[in-house]
Amino acid sequence: MHSLRALYQVGHGPSSSHTMGPAKAVSVVSSRHPDAERLDILLYNSLALTGKGHLTEEAIKETAEPLEVSFSSSIDLNKHPNTLVIDVIRHESKIASYEVQSVGGGRIVFVGEPSGEEDVYFHHSYKEIKQYCKANKLSLFDYVIRMEGPEIVSFLETIWETMKEAVERGLKAEGVLPGPLKLKRKAKVLYEKVLPIEVPEILENRLVSSYAFAVSEENAGGGIIVTAPTCGACGVLPAVLYYMHKRYAFIDHDRIIEGLAVAGLIGNLIKHNASISGAVAGCQAEIGSACSMAAAAHATLFRLSPDQVEYAAEVAMEHHLGLTCDPVNGYVQIPCIERNAVAALRAIDACGLSFFLTDSRRISFDTVIKTMYQTGLDMHSSYKETSEGGLAKHYLEDDDVNCW
Repeated sequence: MHSLRALYQVGHGPSSSHTMGPAKAVSVVSSRHPDAERLDILLYNSLALTGKGHLTEEAIKETAEPLEVSFSSSIDLNKHPNTLVIDVIRHESKIASYEVQSVGGGRIVFVGEPSGEEDVYFHHSYKEIKQYCKANKLSLFDYVIRMEGPEIVSFLETIWETMKEAVERGLKAEGVLPGPLKLKRKAKVLYEKVLPIEVPEILENRLVSSYAFAVSEENAGGGIIVTAPTCGACGVLPAVLYYMHKRYAFIDHDRIIEGLAVAGLIGNLIKHNASISGAVAGCQAEIGSACSMAAAAHATLFRLSPDQVEYAAEVAMEHHLGLTCDPVNGYVQIPCIERNAVAALRAIDACGLSFFLTDSRRISFDTVIKTMYQTGLDMHSSYKETSEGGLAKHYLEDDDVNCW
């Protein structure tokens, strides 16, 4: 498995696969051909169907400047769902062509070329990691440090600072998000709308949700966020970590870094053995993965055992199985933003169950990863970030509800 540096990436929203990945591909191609005059780009499948809502063309144009860029689109289900072909043009002749896959979380693959990415982790399942930790008397955080080296801590500190900044910006922001939905930002309202009598359960629900909305709305507005593991699911993990850090004095900076490390380990396992791309496996691969990461982080904050961390991550993923990716109008707004809040709350609940029920569990985390991936492969393409099914298909302007 690759380093956590490849999982947690800082960049502009709203989509790691539709904006960050294609922009990175264009940057690489442009650097290879400084004599290019134009790029002709063919977007396939999910990139073709929801690229406009995900701001794909804008991200590519901004990255390619001052080069001229032209776009076309096509559907070919034999290709990866997020494929783009970049033709490099000089003097009206094609001097090079690249087929690139945007595979999720901002990661790209140039077809026919070695990835250049090195494996940092030589274990590829949670079972193997747990056995290694037990044999060497290591915590999961110790394991990450042993595999990555102590310098990973400073990287995770930067990631945590970026996550906090996204939460705090989002809590202050007001107005309407870009796009035809004219969706109002809600994080500030959630954060400030205190009930006259607010029981602790409602307070927790409101605050965690406001933090998730804050980051997700920053993402939808094209702000700076961290892929955790993707842009579309970037609000789940920061919401849980920020809430726990604010609520409990003993959850200090060091514990947050430990939680981030273990969450990254969980995300890496999903990424390596399945997918974190909504275009490949539906929203279960994005929100489901983020929920597993947040549940594992939550368990780590309370120093739960590797078995309890595993159960928390497994419960979180298991109850997102089959979740479709159906963004209305192709924008990462409805139902994406709200799903981040629901998943953050579910992550906390999953950890609570793990505290009491780990000894009675029957399903391993490795099994639920395998199941999620197969479920995603079986899912119809209309439910995988194409906006051709689900809420994206049935949403009408008449569905807008003005409460009285």
